[in-house]
Amino acid sequence: MAEDTTNRKTADNQEKKNKPLSVISKISKWLTGKKDESVNAPPATEGGNPGSAGENKPPARSRKRSHSGNRRRPGKGGAAKQGQSEKEKEGGGAPEQRTKEPAKPAAARKPRPRPGVKRQKEEPVEEVVDEVVSRKLLINTHEPEECRIAMIENGRVEAFYVETILHAQSKGNIYKGRVEAIEPSLQAVFVDIGEGKNGFLPFSEIHPEYFRGDVSADTHWKDVNMEKAIQKGDEVLLQVVKEALGNKGANMTTYLSLPGRYLVLMPGSDSAGISRKIESESQRSKLRTLVNSLKLPEGIGYIVRTASKEITKAAVTMDLNYLLNLWDEIKERGQRMSAPALIYKEQDIIARFLRDHFTSDIEEILVDSEDAYEKVRKFLKLLPAGQNKTVARLHGGTKPIFNHHQVEKQIEQIYQPTVSLPSGGSIVISPTEALVAIDVNSGRTAKDKNFEEMIFQANMEAAEEMARQLRLRDLGGLIVVDFIDMRSSRNIREVEKQVKVSMKRDKAKVDISRISKFGLMQISRQKMASPVQRGIYTVCEHCQGRGLVRSVETLALSYLRRIQTGITRKNIRRIDCILPEEAANYLLDNKGEEIRELEGRHGVAVKVIADREITAGNEKFEFVKN
Repeated sequence: MAEDTTNRKTADNQEKKNKPLSVISKISKWLTGKKDESVNAPPATEGGNPGSAGENKPPARSRKRSHSGNRRRPGKGGAAKQGQSEKEKEGGGAPEQRTKEPAKPAAARKPRPRPGVKRQKEEPVEEVVDEVVSRKLLINTHEPEECRIAMIENGRVEAFYVETILHAQSKGNIYKGRVEAIEPSLQAVFVDIGEGKNGFLPFSEIHPEYFRGDVSADTHWKDVNMEKAIQKGDEVLLQVVKEALGNKGANMTTYLSLPGRYLVLMPGSDSAGISRKIESESQRSKLRTLVNSLKLPEGIGYIVRTASKEITKAAVTMDLNYLLNLWDEIKERGQRMSAPALIYKEQDIIARFLRDHFTSDIEEILVDSEDAYEKVRKFLKLLPAGQNKTVARLHGGTKPIFNHHQVEKQIEQIYQPTVSLPSGGSIVISPTEALVAIDVNSGRTAKDKNFEEMIFQANMEAAEEMARQLRLRDLGGLIVVDFIDMRSSRNIREVEKQVKVSMKRDKAKVDISRISKFGLMQISRQKMASPVQRGIYTVCEHCQGRGLVRSVETLALSYLRRIQTGITRKNIRRIDCILPEEAANYLLDNKGEEIRELEGRHGVAVKVIADREITAGNEKFEFVKN
């Protein structure tokens, strides 16, 4: 009886072993890490083994684990096991058919728990769905004094450009200038370009063709005597690299570059290159072959721009012919006109934006004036068929175009020091002379949340918003970001990663450091243009840009001290003070007795005049002598 029971159990177990497991049961056991009893069972002989039917092979010999971890020494059957592990890596599980006893999958092994470390439960893998991005371009040129362009992604401003009549861009302009001064200590010369301020031309940016005497083109500029190579009064053809700012003149170069839609032409250079953003080596080789087949004139270099991806030869040829004709016209004007003179003026802001920043994923371009609408239409007609999927429309609503798309408030936020974050925190941006300081504040994020999780969330949001604000405001130079201190090194690495991912969209060159133990990150960013506030805001006449003004009491006392100092001078008969209204009234009401005492002691008449149109810093003191 016992033997029958044992035989029946053995038969049932054998039947269970031979019965193939369902896919769901296999996956569930693999995820939970439970041992699969069928792994050690011999393979089914009916239609399952590619070998001969009914052939039972002995199991593989067991091998001891080496000291170097989970690696196994190569031996008999090692190649089969190696191939099996590769399949498991690619497919995520064990193969259904086996000829030998395989090792357990890596996911099924239970790792030895470390002392003091809690195991984290495996979370189910969520499917990543790419967010659908809707891009629109808004162009506001309804008023002739100002032109504004905003790039909108899902209703959010991602790029903003503005140009006014008073502060039109001069970067890219080509001038014929005359050398006015040579400064060997600065290794630079100052060139009169006819714009009021002399241009700053570093000696390293002077092309060898302008050097006096026999200087080889291969000679490094450091090996050339500057005072002998360049003399006062020499005429040069030069281009603006960086616009004038404050009392400084524009930075110039004699290595000219003419940007087009697909190529950048470099007269006087023999270099050739392709944009680094085109990473495919096959595509780079194809573009290089394409441009070389066009047979450029000798002595003219080129750079293939990012927009040349999957471009046709006809489009590149058209762009090249336009740039060559433009260069011929610049040479002709340079020879005909006398210095100083403007030889070539860069295109307006609409043409520049479409040329340099237009991409085929922009779905719609909305314009609010007929002239700008015609410019956009002409540009889109010149694009190849594969890149011409954008629709241009003329805005005809009663509301202004930016207000209609809820963009005006976002643009005003660019000029504010504080930017709010979605979770309740904020970042404070403070540009200074030496650097840009960005401080991250948690705000209301801490409410009903774990402290470390709250900090991590605020820093992640700040990393993304900071990169966006740097693009919108075009802040360059050294940027120091003060993140909220985090304890988890994993969270610190995630914030650093988020900063790098968010800064990839920036066209400027960026260098990013790691977060220090004090929570500081340093970013070095190339400045692309003049500050966005230029031409829109002026320095406050009250605080002179400091953001603070003196109180009435302090201001009145400072005026009283100036009166006390001036009244002691020799031969002073009368002092006339024209002061701001509030400060003057304070002196007359509260310091009248002191002023009368000074008058009697020194025999000098003091006259205080209140003027409501005068601001602090513009007051007037007139000391009348005998």
